[in-house]
Amino acid sequence: ARKLRLGEGDSDALQKYFLRMHAQNSSFYYMIDVDTDFRIRNLFWADAMSRAAYEEFGDVVSFDTTYLTNKYDMPFAPFVGVNHHGQSILLGCGLLSSEDTDTFVWLFKSWLNCMSDHPPKAIITDQCKAMQNAIEIVFPNTRHRWCLWHITKKIPEKLKGYSQYESMKMDLQNAVYDTFIKDEFEMKWKEMIAKFNLYEN
Repeated sequence: ARKLRLGEGDSDALQKYFLRMHAQNSSFYYMIDVDTDFRIRNLFWADAMSRAAYEEFGDVVSFDTTYLTNKYDMPFAPFVGVNHHGQSILLGCGLLSSEDTDTFVWLFKSWLNCMSDHPPKAIITDQCKAMQNAIEIVFPNTRHRWCLWHITKKIPEKLKGYSQYESMKMDLQNAVYDTFIKDEFEMKWKEMIAKFNLYEN
């Protein structure tokens, strides 16, 4: 079951496309993961621009498979950075057959190899245990952080039932967005927990 759900002829078209791109620019990088029957399981690719951008702006990388699931029901897995203008830049991407630890290990190793075995200083992901496991294996010295958007979207689910929900949400957002050092955040967090008696939540 762990193979890309490609239509007839898509596998050949992909391989031809990758070969053509590499022929046009030798810095175009791709990896194809196949199973024992040589069916494609996972893909990774990065163009020359992505590789050059990583050299300049690869300190912090965001990795998220929730952006897009295509018509074949395969997670699209982009590595994204931020340039000196605050703009998102693509640092490589993949299509995955599954979202387990082994798949993420394969993808992260492929990406790391593409980027001359130079890991990022920090990586931001959602709260996926399989990703976390793979990061510990492939990027043991990289600081792993959870994506703030994924955390804050859970606020209604966790706190909506409280009568003071709007005030709680405001205090929580103030703690997150208006603090700049760890101690300041911790102080506001404890104040919020005490103010709304959230010790048991």
